[in-house]
Amino acid sequence: MEKQHHIQLVPGDIGETVFLPGDVSRAKVIADHFDSAELVVSNRQYNTFTGLYKGVKVSVTSTGIGGAAAAIAIEELVKVGAKNLIRIGTGGMMQTWLPNPAILVITGAVRGDGTTREYFPPEYPAVADFYMVENLLKSADELGIEVHTGYEWSHDAFYAGSTLSKLDILAIEKPWIDAGVLIASQEASTVFALASARNVRGGVILASAGCHQHPEKSASPEEMVTAISNATKISLETALKLHALDHKENK
Repeated sequence: MEKQHHIQLVPGDIGETVFLPGDVSRAKVIADHFDSAELVVSNRQYNTFTGLYKGVKVSVTSTGIGGAAAAIAIEELVKVGAKNLIRIGTGGMMQTWLPNPAILVITGAVRGDGTTREYFPPEYPAVADFYMVENLLKSADELGIEVHTGYEWSHDAFYAGSTLSKLDILAIEKPWIDAGVLIASQEASTVFALASARNVRGGVILASAGCHQHPEKSASPEEMVTAISNATKISLETALKLHALDHKENK
């Protein structure tokens, strides 16, 4: 097989579990949590590191910002052997009762993005894989890290509300806040819907960075570093559990 056009990878370059941060620099941060890791390819915004964690081959590929860029990575990663895709990212908190920063295991997403609309009719759900959620929660419990579960509002235009007042922004968000949506970000709906359609497992774990309702309560940079590190630890332990599950299924 020729190298994939954007991520420039071939089969054998990655582990079966691939972590998907948006931030290019965060790929290295996540790879530093592996027992060993090497940069495999850097092309455009797609930086891929592969290594070992407790004897299991794992990888991380940065996707850049938004569902369209994430979809390219997902499609090409699946072609070269990815079976479990876990987005590790951040978002804007929508529920003021959550601690800040909070670590959130996303179970489903509001499909407010444009990317998945080009793939699927509006009725197609964007939901996390059951085994992914189960093992993310189990790993968090074993590590003693508090997490919350719920929905993400996935949308495209980060600055769409930049010309609006705070009250107008809250008016746009209010239906989702009232419906109990926990956080706004951009990629969960794409990760979930594409993973389901491509017959792989999709999961998302996020650290909340702050909220419009109380901007003065935004998490500090140091708190976010810790939250992302904890989300990575949970994801790595989940990768081990999914590896064991796949091995058992294939016996």
